[in-house]
Amino acid sequence: MAAARAKAEARGVEPGVRKRAKPSDFSQNPRRRRWSSPGADARDPQPLGRLISRLSAERGWAAKLADGQVFGQWAQLVGEEVAEHAQPVSLKDGELTVRASSTAWATQLRLLQGQLLTKIAAAVGHGVVKRMRIHGPTAPSWRKGLRHVPGRGPRDTYG
Repeated sequence: MAAARAKAEARGVEPGVRKRAKPSDFSQNPRRRRWSSPGADARDPQPLGRLISRLSAERGWAAKLADGQVFGQWAQLVGEEVAEHAQPVSLKDGELTVRASSTAWATQLRLLQGQLLTKIAAAVGHGVVKRMRIHGPTAPSWRKGLRHVPGRGPRDTYG
């Protein structure tokens, strides 16, 4: 013990008193614990779903992912029978455009529109789809060939 005191006096340090460490001497704050507690911690392994949802929220992708869920889960959202006869075309500013296979199905979808919006809101989230625009099948184009003549063509002589 006498030898240790002699060395401390030679260095100019008072024996038995520790020198306080500077915060720059450590990579972390010296008062902070360096071990994890038994409770949940940000450094613990996280489920992949939670990480992806946090990443999508931070980057502003949540709205696009909700839009993609409407298209990806269309059959589960509206039911198999309706999905056979109706396909989602676009989703822009909360308005979902749906193309029906026939005019009868377009009319039926217009009658079921409130129920479909409720089902979609329950599965995907409120505010993703605010209204639906339902179109029947498109009529065939009367424009034929590369050199189309403007006007009604051969139908202008009827009547």
